[in-house]
Amino acid sequence: MLAACGGGRSNEMPTRAAFANGPIQVACQTGGRSEANPALCRCIQFVANQSLSGGDQRMAVDFFKDPHRAQEIRQSDNPRHEEFWKRYRSFADASEGLCSPYR
Repeated sequence: MLAACGGGRSNEMPTRAAFANGPIQVACQTGGRSEANPALCRCIQFVANQSLSGGDQRMAVDFFKDPHRAQEIRQSDNPRHEEFWKRYRSFADASEGLCSPYR
């Protein structure tokens, strides 16, 4: 059964990521950035599904629409924003590492 899903080996992650969709993937593809492509956006969504809650993903979608919003959240004194930012940075670092082959 696991073999049909990619076996769980990290080098097979892109196969599973090929089917990832969600709010981050949509925002990535519609955000107007020239380097965005379907494979990259699906990979980023795959990582988001592993590391961010639905609420975190909805907040992160705002960054695609308004990049300044990320700066506001990062600099906020709100404890919820501080905790979100830690999770978001972890997600961003993982996405960069795992999804760079799709750039």
